[in-house]
Amino acid sequence: MGKKTTVEREMSDERVAALLDDLDDFIEPYLPLFGRRENHGHARMYVEGRLQRLERRTLEPIANEHGVHRRRLQYFVGAGLWDDEPVRNQVCEQVARELGTRDGVLIFDASGFPKKGDKSVGVQRQWCGRLGKEENCQVAEFVGYASAKGHTLVDYRLYLPKSWATDPQRRAEAHVPQAVTFKKGWELSYEMLTECSAVLPHKWVVGDDAYGHPIELRERLASDGERYLLEVMSKTQVQLDPRHQRWQSVASVADSLPAKSWTRVRTRDGEKGPIEVRAAKLRVATRAGSGKRTAGRRETLLITQRGSERWFYLSNARGVSVAKMAKAAACRHYVEQSLQLAKGDVGLDEYEVRSWVGWHHHMTLSLLALLFLVQERTREKKRRQR
Repeated sequence: MGKKTTVEREMSDERVAALLDDLDDFIEPYLPLFGRRENHGHARMYVEGRLQRLERRTLEPIANEHGVHRRRLQYFVGAGLWDDEPVRNQVCEQVARELGTRDGVLIFDASGFPKKGDKSVGVQRQWCGRLGKEENCQVAEFVGYASAKGHTLVDYRLYLPKSWATDPQRRAEAHVPQAVTFKKGWELSYEMLTECSAVLPHKWVVGDDAYGHPIELRERLASDGERYLLEVMSKTQVQLDPRHQRWQSVASVADSLPAKSWTRVRTRDGEKGPIEVRAAKLRVATRAGSGKRTAGRRETLLITQRGSERWFYLSNARGVSVAKMAKAAACRHYVEQSLQLAKGDVGLDEYEVRSWVGWHHHMTLSLLALLFLVQERTREKKRRQR
């Protein structure tokens, strides 16, 4: 077995070999989207390479494993004239068919990819959630999907910092399209949501405080008829009674709740058994805009607690039980699991491309490999249940 990556791989060598026998049937419907027939072989080769036990799953080791010259594969991924968007769209449609349920959940999350140097598109010193500190890295926004049938990643966007978006020379060197402008992380996530929400059946949109903090995102989701449940920081200010105009933090609200306000909820099954939280919800008034002291609209505040940890969420949902809300909030865990699987068993973070096109091609092919892996795991689970 090759050396393990930062994220532990879950599958054995024998299981990987067995999976690859099914890869042809899985990838065949996607091949026309890659254009020329020569590209079909490269697409399958790269997807297979994402799953193989190589010391590093980058272009040259994959090409060497398949006995081909790296330059052709390098061109296919780094500069090939095929559009990654139709592939992502078809991935989304397949997820809807195989994992979609009416009560599905769309999940926002960001992930950092540490990089050296300053040439890789979008790289700069910025917050890297994977390392828990500021580091030289690229950052991508992801949308995940979760249901009772399974979970996976369905789309992504590269975050292009202002230092890149406003620098013509760096943009030209990395071949950033002219139409690409600076957008905040939550704006990229909202853009993805508008594209996949009609395809993927769902009842909730969830995310951490990077998405709950921007009032504009909550307003847009509410205007679109999306039911959101987004985490906010403990210092977020709310009013329990707008008539009294007293602002207080959601943490102080939680501290003042009587024991009868709390409900025990089993949110999901963990590796060591069922996970249970204490949960409470109440209607509050929130700020009308960033920095404004006036109340905006009424929202539902959900508070969950497990041990000494507490989480706070704002939602536009009304008439929904605290148990259903707590379970929906817990679905955030599934996008973290999907990212872990993508980095551990698919090598999502193992790439050496620098250009805009190359990065997007790599990510799209990795999402394809991830969906194949999720599909096979789902089938294996069903076989075990039978």
